[in-house]
Amino acid sequence: MAVSGLRFLIGTVFKVPATTEHASRAYSTSHVFAEVLELPKRQLTKLVFPLQELQRHLAPDMKLNLHLRVFDPSLEDIAKADDLFTATARHRIEYLSSAVRLDHAPDLLRPEVCFIGRSNVGKSSLIKALFSLSPEVEVRISKKPGHTKKMNFFKVGKYFTMVDMPGYGYRAPEDFVDMVEAYLKERRNLMRTFLLVDSVVGITKTDTIAIEMCEEFALPYVMVLTKIDKSSKGYLLKQVLEIQKFVDTKTQGCFPQLFPVSTVTYAGIHLLRCFIANITGNLKANDSRFN
Repeated sequence: MAVSGLRFLIGTVFKVPATTEHASRAYSTSHVFAEVLELPKRQLTKLVFPLQELQRHLAPDMKLNLHLRVFDPSLEDIAKADDLFTATARHRIEYLSSAVRLDHAPDLLRPEVCFIGRSNVGKSSLIKALFSLSPEVEVRISKKPGHTKKMNFFKVGKYFTMVDMPGYGYRAPEDFVDMVEAYLKERRNLMRTFLLVDSVVGITKTDTIAIEMCEEFALPYVMVLTKIDKSSKGYLLKQVLEIQKFVDTKTQGCFPQLFPVSTVTYAGIHLLRCFIANITGNLKANDSRFN
């Protein structure tokens, strides 16, 4: 299935939503987490734990459906994770290199996480948001989908590496299959794959094939729901429940908790940073329940 499925991802053409301005006035990269903690409780929950904020719109007997407490770090752990994503003179965060084949990729021993998803789902925008505390990190974002044609490696000090993968579906690079399949199957230090799904569109046919590939390769992966700022709470909740049901009933390797994020309001970004820090072994309060 893997190769034919991946080739389908390349050839599928879908309607691409209009791009929007990614720069946010709602959140400044000069903010530190101490200032976030000073927000009123409702605003803090909405920013840091968007799933938890959504739960108040659920009927009481449905609240367990969102797996809200599978990964439930303390605010202290979230602050520690933010520190990992903040560059200093002794802790360098930087673009490392690009590769079109696995044998061109940097040979690294540190833990690694990668981000995959269809074109225009917001992979590069998400990585830029994760690195917003270190704005000097060069993450290229194009107004047109399909900009990422190579595997782009970013080093987070001596702790871990993050990889921005080319998008599948619309305008995928010609060598997408060989590039991505080899990386996912053979990269020994890959700790987790983050599969991005557009929360406005939901799980598409191309996403389903990518999910099947992760399942076939027995990869531990996580679903990140992007663009949550673009929907009403009611529509977003409907999409979240449908995607959660899909994860619960049709996947085995997917982490049970969804991670909704917005690169405009930065909702969910702090929590996702903390999850990455945890699965790469960089939080002292490492709990096997979270892995």
